[in-house]
Amino acid sequence: MTSLSPVAVTELGRRSQTASPSPLARNPISLRLYKVLGASFDDEATREALSTLSELYAPSGSPALHPTAKQDDTGPCEVDEADMERIRDVPGFLQGAAPGDTAAKARKHLRRDIESKLEEGSLKLLAAFGSVDQKLDALQTHITAMRARCEEAQAQLQSTNEACVSLLDRAGSLRDERQEVKTRQSIVTLFLARFTLSDDETNSLSSPDVPVGHTFFAAMDRAQAIRQDCRVLMAGEDSPSKAGLDIMAVTSSHLEKACDKLFRWCRSEFRSMGRDASLEVSNELSEAVRRLRSRPELLADALTVLAQTRQTALLASFTSALTTGSRTGSLSARPIDLHAHDALRYIGDMLAWVHQAIAAEREFLEALLSIDPGARMPGAVRAPAHAEDEWLGELMDAAVAGLCGPLRARVLQTVRAQESGLNAYKVARLLHFYALTMARTLGSRALLATTLRETTAASYAVFFDAIAAQGRALLRVSLDTADASLTQPQALLTHAQDIRAILALHTAEADTDSEDEADGVSGGSGGDGATIERALDALVDPAVRMCISAAEEKDTLLRRRAGPGGTAYTWDRPVFVLNCLTYLADTLSPHPCATRKHMELDSTIEARVRDLIEEHYENILRDSGLHDAIRACEQTPPDEPLAHVIACDPSALRNALSSFARWLASLDAVHAPRLTALTASALHVRVHRTAQRRLGHAYAALCARVREPRSRYEAATTLLGAERPFGSVAALWQIFGIDEDAQGDDQDEGGKSI
Repeated sequence: MTSLSPVAVTELGRRSQTASPSPLARNPISLRLYKVLGASFDDEATREALSTLSELYAPSGSPALHPTAKQDDTGPCEVDEADMERIRDVPGFLQGAAPGDTAAKARKHLRRDIESKLEEGSLKLLAAFGSVDQKLDALQTHITAMRARCEEAQAQLQSTNEACVSLLDRAGSLRDERQEVKTRQSIVTLFLARFTLSDDETNSLSSPDVPVGHTFFAAMDRAQAIRQDCRVLMAGEDSPSKAGLDIMAVTSSHLEKACDKLFRWCRSEFRSMGRDASLEVSNELSEAVRRLRSRPELLADALTVLAQTRQTALLASFTSALTTGSRTGSLSARPIDLHAHDALRYIGDMLAWVHQAIAAEREFLEALLSIDPGARMPGAVRAPAHAEDEWLGELMDAAVAGLCGPLRARVLQTVRAQESGLNAYKVARLLHFYALTMARTLGSRALLATTLRETTAASYAVFFDAIAAQGRALLRVSLDTADASLTQPQALLTHAQDIRAILALHTAEADTDSEDEADGVSGGSGGDGATIERALDALVDPAVRMCISAAEEKDTLLRRRAGPGGTAYTWDRPVFVLNCLTYLADTLSPHPCATRKHMELDSTIEARVRDLIEEHYENILRDSGLHDAIRACEQTPPDEPLAHVIACDPSALRNALSSFARWLASLDAVHAPRLTALTASALHVRVHRTAQRRLGHAYAALCARVREPRSRYEAATTLLGAERPFGSVAALWQIFGIDEDAQGDDQDEGGKSI
């Protein structure tokens, strides 16, 4: 039912009072209705009471379940099964209480029902509290008994405490002592764990059954760390403690045993390296060698075993490569001795094998000694900066020392069998190169470097003997008298070819040495310079003497044959000699190392050229017809009349000038057929030009002398102008094609311009 708000009820009451009284206002039902509608049920207590009533009088599914007032005394438990059957037979729409019956009963029996409920609840509460009271009585009995027992125990405990006070004090002191002992024990345990080795570590350092490996090296590191920590602790004490000294002694003993074990293991490993073909260094071996550096005497003994083993192995490998060949992987090389007929290849193969073996040996030793090769270029000088570098050099020297004997014997045998100077020089240069390389790699005092220097000196001795014999053989060469050519003989061409090859080889190596010196590497170029100078003296001087002596010998023979009634003499010795000398000079000119010899040869050529110029000048004087007139002009004193000289009288002079004019009209005036045989065209031009210039100066002197009044010539101008060049020196220069202002190219021996 919807209730009206107080405002609405007040408004209704106000209206009812103001309205005219009516019978409806005095009606009790209306008043009750107004009261009910005006009631408020918003408080919680009212709502809770109404909710309780609704639960108390909740409608059920059968009227038999809600008895009347008379039936309430017996309760719902008295409903028997017959009633339940009867209720089930009632139709569904007739079941339940009649409308309004529940509310009526509730209004009628509300108080009685509430009191009944309160009574029922009180009875249940009393029954529950009765059982609780019984249990509480039993609990009180137990508590009383327990209190009695506790009092007895307390009394006994107090008497016991009074009797055991001293014992408790002793137990407390013992407990404190035990705690202190535990603390000390933990400290001692930690100290021993820090400063002593375990049984496994001690066993790994001394027992031969434990292999050298990570465990062994870790134990050594631990022992060294213990010694270092012990030194730090002992440094802070006034005097060394017994514990510190004991620890140092024990760890020293362990380390000595470890080093001895390392030494024996390294010797065993080094001996096995002679049987293995590959040179691979394990990490354990490298680490063992590094740790043995603290015991130099043990390391030196172990490395001595290694050097002996490697020396034997390398000697066996070298002998095998010489006689049976070598094999690398799937490739096999033929025996080196098969090329013994080719000296350069034979020696080169042996030295290349040795160099390759040294390179492999060095890589092996660098890995063994843990040496960083750095950025060193191959062939560069290895300057020892540390003790390891000295060990490396000594080990390599000892390893390859066994190769020196067989290598020396074979090289000397091959070199001494050489007859060609060029081949001997090639072999010497090859040995010189490897001697420098080994000196840079192993050191100048190494046995192999010394051996190569000795073999190089022997090779140079063979080379000088060969070129000396070649020079002597060249001096015995005779020219063919039937050969009228002026070119170089075949013997000289072959000899010059050898000189050219030797110089080219030396120049190429000198360029390489210059690059090495620019990089700070000494190549010994000073000794090479002296060697090549000596070689050039032995090669060029016999060739020059051969050219001169053979030409003189041939010229003498031809002159004898061209005597009275003999054949005409057509061979030109000076031109032949100049051709040979210029060919030798051209052979030397491209090479800077032959500068001194080239200058000496140029001096010889210059002297020969001057002789040829003088001879050619005399020839053109005779060919031109002016020889007698010019010689008379030069020999006649200035105060003596030239016209009174037989060779220069007007008639003879006129004939000479006529012959000179005819010679100027011929090709011989501008071109000398004799000089065409010169292989050097520059010499051809120089000799002919110089002779022409001297002829022009002589003609000018003759003309000047003829024009002098004291020469007593009548109509001197007419005499000179009758024939070309008409007494004009300028016209003569034009005919010769010479600039009159140009200076002479040569001077005679007295310094006079020619």
